[in-house]
Amino acid sequence: MQSLTDRIIDRIQRNRISTAEVTDCLEKTGALPRVVALNRGHHRVGKVFWTYAHEARNWHLHEQLREAPERAVIVTEAFECEGRALYGNLVAKFLLLYRQAAALVACGNLRDAPHLIKENWPIWSEGVTPVGCHNEKCRHPLDPAVLAERRARYDGAIAVCDDSGAVIVPAASLTEGFLTALDRIEEQEDIWFDCIDRRKWDTFETVCLKRYLNEPR
Repeated sequence: MQSLTDRIIDRIQRNRISTAEVTDCLEKTGALPRVVALNRGHHRVGKVFWTYAHEARNWHLHEQLREAPERAVIVTEAFECEGRALYGNLVAKFLLLYRQAAALVACGNLRDAPHLIKENWPIWSEGVTPVGCHNEKCRHPLDPAVLAERRARYDGAIAVCDDSGAVIVPAASLTEGFLTALDRIEEQEDIWFDCIDRRKWDTFETVCLKRYLNEPR
């Protein structure tokens, strides 16, 4: 039997529920700021595997990525990385082909943009740069309080990614109520477009007044 989290992932995946609809179910929250799609047309959802790079070095990031599970969305965050790329095509290929990751999300920059675009990988990032992190160990560990907060934030969460960006659904939101909300938001979208396309109502009547609630379909 599927877990509730797996049922939610399956529902989003099968119905291709958009990040916009997911954020509506999260009361207009959840999007990772500044993260955009590198390549268009991809829709991905999966459990989050959170990783990080620190002090413009990615030695420990490479260590973390050895544990990347299949079908996960690999979220990598930059701390004090000076705008340098967290990784490039080599890591992307390793994760997407050999570790079978669902998608890559970088809260920071990536490098090797020509290759990443040519391969049309399902990747989201804040941007690109030719300058990468150093393959050296960090001089100081990441602040334990920051590390604990991030792990608590991402533990058990899922990510949904499409052309609008990347959204994190925290573990606390993965409930039966959220699953119901996903169904309702899809039904609402169908009703709204019916009002505009078939009934020829304007958006104020449809979205604000919700005229359809008082009239037969």
